[in-house]
Amino acid sequence: MPTKSPTPVIMCSHGSTMMLGEDSAPGRYWESVGKEAMRRNVKGVIFMGAHWEVTGKGVEIASNDGNPQKQPVAWVDPARYVDYQINSSPSLAKKVQESLLENGIEAKLNPNVEWVHDVFLVLTWMFPKSSPPVTLISTNAFYDPSLLIDIGAAVRKFRYEDILIIGTGGTVHNLYRNAWSNVVIYRDNFAQPVPPEQWALDFRTEAQDALTKNSGPALRRAAVRLMRHPLYRDAHATDDHYAPVLFCAGAAGDFADKGTLNRAMAEVWELENMCNTQFQFGEW
Repeated sequence: MPTKSPTPVIMCSHGSTMMLGEDSAPGRYWESVGKEAMRRNVKGVIFMGAHWEVTGKGVEIASNDGNPQKQPVAWVDPARYVDYQINSSPSLAKKVQESLLENGIEAKLNPNVEWVHDVFLVLTWMFPKSSPPVTLISTNAFYDPSLLIDIGAAVRKFRYEDILIIGTGGTVHNLYRNAWSNVVIYRDNFAQPVPPEQWALDFRTEAQDALTKNSGPALRRAAVRLMRHPLYRDAHATDDHYAPVLFCAGAAGDFADKGTLNRAMAEVWELENMCNTQFQFGEW
């Protein structure tokens, strides 16, 4: 049994692209995570995002050598991200691949990944000048919750090696139910001329209770159980943004994690019905 204290697992609800450039409580929380990571001398970051999926039985791992190409971001000044240095690490990617293969999960390296805002949006807040060594695990287009949990469990050991594990997706993230006129016309992603609809409020509370009132294997079961909630499909028209939640539950839901303090650290509503809650599983 490792004796070193593991790093916490961070679940970022990244919201819209405008979260990259607008000040918010989540942004300030991401800043604090970066400061704590640097204080602890974190050696790298393993991400699972919501915007890269692959077909087949397994996943791919970004092994870009150096600063990868970034996908353009809507409604954000390019100066905010174009020159940002993402230190993609082929060596860290290889370690992740080996761990997944050892656990029976098909995993291939991909050195040509175009990185998307869900990842570098968070990185720029956490590490403003440049990122630590980082890699990114794709999701799988079948969105099998057991596979996603297993992927998180397979990389859990890196928490004892000063590696930070981050999921970036959302807990209430249905793009079809958002009030897009707020940003398209007025460029105001935080405008709330009316309260969020009841389904959004209710699922936000269900998700927060499930993810903060359970630990160890119960956290994994709670994360999967949310997918069977009657309001799940209202909160997630597609499963892509919920996949990182399952990944995080896998990384933070071992028997050794039982009794861990899991908390909702920051939150903001966007586009009326999208709730960006930030979760931290474990302590520094």
